[in-house]
Amino acid sequence: MRQPPSIDTYGGGGFRVSGLWRPGSLLLLDDAPRNWRPRAMDDLAAEDFAMVIEAGRAVSEFVLLGTGAVQSQPPRDVREALRAAGLGLEFMSTAGAARTYSVLISEGRRFAVALLAV
Repeated sequence: MRQPPSIDTYGGGGFRVSGLWRPGSLLLLDDAPRNWRPRAMDDLAAEDFAMVIEAGRAVSEFVLLGTGAVQSQPPRDVREALRAAGLGLEFMSTAGAARTYSVLISEGRRFAVALLAV
């Protein structure tokens, strides 16, 4: 098992992950950072979680979703798709999710992180 990446900073339209700048939204799945398509909550769809759903509970207990500058509820299709796959969903602002990510990885939790850039 590889060491989970760190989210060093966020803002300016991207994230610094383990020392490397990554512009745009970010998906962390199975300890691997990936570019993520959506740019805002109104752009978010269940299809954006296809890789997470495909990986299933063997990789993730739940999804930690950073919803941008403010906390907002994800669209119904997203919530239903994750629930149908047996995955929990926790959502909060991207700032809150980035801080929570650091705490949860220190506890050894297995989860996916999807963060909208701010």
